[in-house]
Amino acid sequence: MKTVKDYIRTIVDFPHEGIMFRDVTTLFADPRGFRMAIDQMLHPYAGLDIDKVVGLEARGFILGGAIAHQLSVGFVPVRKKGKLPGTTISQEYKLEYGEAIVEIHDDAIKAGEKVLVVDDLLATGGTAAAGISLIERLGGDIVSCAFVIDLPELGGRKLLEGLGMDVHTLCSFEGH
Repeated sequence: MKTVKDYIRTIVDFPHEGIMFRDVTTLFADPRGFRMAIDQMLHPYAGLDIDKVVGLEARGFILGGAIAHQLSVGFVPVRKKGKLPGTTISQEYKLEYGEAIVEIHDDAIKAGEKVLVVDDLLATGGTAAAGISLIERLGGDIVSCAFVIDLPELGGRKLLEGLGMDVHTLCSFEGH
């Protein structure tokens, strides 16, 4: 019986030497694998009060949209700076090699709404922490953060748990 991890391809030295890129596009392309991932990501939240699913750019949109559909709730994207029309708020965060900015519409989350944060991969946690900051600035109450993959050596889970977040992942890989 295949697991979610079995559908994920590893590409050596991408995007540069020394990186073991965990590619979820092979998971998404397989109907059984994709269904398995969505079902397993949903499972911990069955019966919980959730108002919105927030997907982190870009693969979090694919997962988040499917999860929001299954939960019959709204979907909200957190995007790279300059990609959203209308009025936004932004959050700067550190990457392994530099900095980036993510944004959310300033009216996307109402105060007190229960939010599930979704992305494909938890590495250093920088993108997720920036998304969490945006949601909290809008008054959202984060129920949990769900990821397909955890790279434990990079410390993202510890960072998010240190922020008081519940973190759920489907599988983990050692190394970068």
